[in-house]
Amino acid sequence: MIHTFRAYDAVELAVLERSGFVESIHIGSAVVVAGDGSVVTELGDIKAPIYPRSATKPFQALASMQSGVPLRGAQVAIACGSHTGSLEHMDLVAGMLKAAGLNESHLGCPAAWPGDSTARAWMVRTDRQKSKLAMNCSGKHAAFLWACQENGWDVAGYLEPNHPMQRAVRTVLEEYTGEQVTHTGVDGCGAPVMAVSLTGLARAFSTLAKAPTDKNANARAATIATSMLDYPWAVEGHGKPNTVVMDELGVIAKMGAEGVLAMATASGASVAVKILDGNGRAASLVGLTLLAASGALDIPEVAGVLDKVVPPVMGGSSRAGSLRLGQAVSALLV
Repeated sequence: MIHTFRAYDAVELAVLERSGFVESIHIGSAVVVAGDGSVVTELGDIKAPIYPRSATKPFQALASMQSGVPLRGAQVAIACGSHTGSLEHMDLVAGMLKAAGLNESHLGCPAAWPGDSTARAWMVRTDRQKSKLAMNCSGKHAAFLWACQENGWDVAGYLEPNHPMQRAVRTVLEEYTGEQVTHTGVDGCGAPVMAVSLTGLARAFSTLAKAPTDKNANARAATIATSMLDYPWAVEGHGKPNTVVMDELGVIAKMGAEGVLAMATASGASVAVKILDGNGRAASLVGLTLLAASGALDIPEVAGVLDKVVPPVMGGSSRAGSLRLGQAVSALLV
């Protein structure tokens, strides 16, 4: 069976300490690349295939836009996003579907309750059921469907790996990672998920982040990078880690399920992280610290943001410990 890297190829990235006792240890791999794509920092196995999961959404959105979808502003950002299903998010996706001449029923993603508490309370109060619009991947799916309408492609089969839409995604992903997709599976939302390495993922984000200032870059890639930073609330949600990082540091940030995170600065310095146990709570701590340790970000500025994006370890109503860097990462700060 094809698999990602093993525990013996991973390193200690973060630990959770409670009351002076190390309760959990997160192992994984991570890579930092410079603006020219060269590897600056290598922790663990950075060449083994991983499923980037939702971290590939900016490139799925790029495939949709290159297929003729006229996304604008926040529409671009939510096509790249894993949103919380707020009323604002759902209205934005519904508008995209309407522009394509479609509606919620055409979405191939599963229905969900909103992660946003206000939206969920409204749905319960108004006796509404789970909605496909509230599913965190609905923006990506709406862009896929819009591309199908623009090109006369089959709408019902848009999630099939050999559908023209998904072939376009594969082409974009391979171009930006500089790698061949090694395996294709099914993501949690029903769309194909394609395996690449952490190094390839970091290089893809590096190229994307540089696009707005690179006169030779793909104009749609530049639009994606700019829109994610202009509308960070549409990529995740107000107060959420990716949104806070983009809003306060100007760093493109996109998490993926199962402990994946990719981030990149405007200069093209980028990081890709995979927490092997699949728990992403330490990903922002590790990713931002690695960018700071490489000199791509200012350490005091990063420290202020970490206070907002790293979950606290509580004992009742008081702090009982902390999620802190593992040995492999903290050694880089010496």
